[in-house]
Amino acid sequence: MRAKILWVDLAEQTVSTESRPVSFFRMYGGGALLDARLLMEASPPGVDPLGDENLLIFVSSVVAGHPAAGLSRFFRCR
Repeated sequence: MRAKILWVDLAEQTVSTESRPVSFFRMYGGGALLDARLLMEASPPGVDPLGDENLLIFVSSVVAGHPAAGLSRFFRCR
Protein backbone atom coordinates (compact mmCIF):
# COMPACT_ATOMS: atom_id res chain seq x y z
CA MET A 1 0.00 0.00 0.00
CA ARG A 2 1.23 3.51 -0.81
CA ALA A 3 0.19 6.97 0.36
CA LYS A 4 0.61 10.28 -1.42
CA ILE A 5 2.04 13.72 -0.82
CA LEU A 6 0.56 16.68 -2.69
CA TRP A 7 3.11 19.22 -3.97
CA VAL A 8 1.75 22.65 -5.00
CA ASP A 9 4.13 25.10 -6.70
CA LEU A 10 2.53 28.54 -6.50
CA ALA A 11 5.25 30.22 -8.59
CA GLU A 12 4.87 27.78 -11.50
CA GLN A 13 1.15 27.17 -10.83
CA THR A 14 1.56 23.39 -10.94
CA VAL A 15 0.24 20.55 -8.81
CA SER A 16 1.80 17.09 -8.57
CA THR A 17 1.60 14.06 -6.32
CA GLU A 18 4.32 11.83 -4.97
CA SER A 19 3.70 8.25 -3.81
CA ARG A 20 5.47 7.02 -0.68
CA PRO A 21 5.16 3.70 1.12
CA VAL A 22 2.96 3.65 4.19
CA SER A 23 6.02 2.69 6.26
CA PHE A 24 7.42 6.18 5.56
CA PHE A 25 4.38 7.79 7.19
CA ARG A 26 4.54 5.36 10.12
CA MET A 27 8.14 6.38 10.75
CA TYR A 28 7.39 10.11 10.44
CA GLY A 29 4.00 10.28 12.13
CA GLY A 30 3.11 13.76 10.97
CA GLY A 31 3.55 17.19 12.41
CA ALA A 32 7.11 18.35 13.04
CA LEU A 33 8.77 15.00 12.20
CA LEU A 34 7.25 14.76 8.73
CA ASP A 35 7.74 18.47 8.13
CA ALA A 36 11.45 18.32 9.00
CA ARG A 37 12.03 15.22 6.84
CA LEU A 38 10.36 16.74 3.76
CA LEU A 39 12.17 20.05 4.28
CA MET A 40 15.57 18.33 4.53
CA GLU A 41 14.91 16.24 1.41
CA ALA A 42 13.63 19.05 -0.81
CA SER A 43 15.71 22.06 0.23
CA PRO A 44 19.18 22.64 -1.19
CA PRO A 45 22.02 23.01 1.33
CA GLY A 46 22.56 26.59 2.48
CA VAL A 47 19.12 27.77 1.39
CA ASP A 48 18.16 31.25 2.61
CA PRO A 49 15.43 30.82 5.26
CA LEU A 50 13.53 33.81 3.88
CA GLY A 51 14.45 33.26 0.22
CA ASP A 52 12.15 32.43 -2.66
CA GLU A 53 13.66 28.96 -3.12
CA ASN A 54 12.73 27.90 0.43
CA LEU A 55 9.63 25.79 1.02
CA LEU A 56 6.46 26.38 2.99
CA ILE A 57 5.18 23.00 4.18
CA PHE A 58 1.81 22.26 5.78
CA VAL A 59 1.44 18.89 7.49
CA SER A 60 -1.09 17.39 9.85
CA SER A 61 -0.23 15.68 13.11
CA VAL A 62 -1.31 12.21 14.19
CA VAL A 63 -3.18 13.81 17.10
CA ALA A 64 -4.92 16.46 14.99
CA GLY A 65 -8.56 16.81 15.87
CA HIS A 66 -8.19 15.58 19.43
CA PRO A 67 -10.25 17.71 21.81
CA ALA A 68 -7.31 18.42 24.15
CA ALA A 69 -6.02 21.84 23.10
CA GLY A 70 -2.29 21.93 22.39
CA LEU A 71 -1.91 18.17 22.68
CA SER A 72 0.20 17.93 19.54
CA ARG A 73 2.82 20.19 21.15
CA PHE A 74 3.06 18.32 24.45
CA PHE A 75 2.29 14.70 23.57
CA ARG A 76 4.84 12.13 24.83
CA CYS A 77 5.18 8.49 23.87
CA ARG A 78 6.24 6.25 26.73
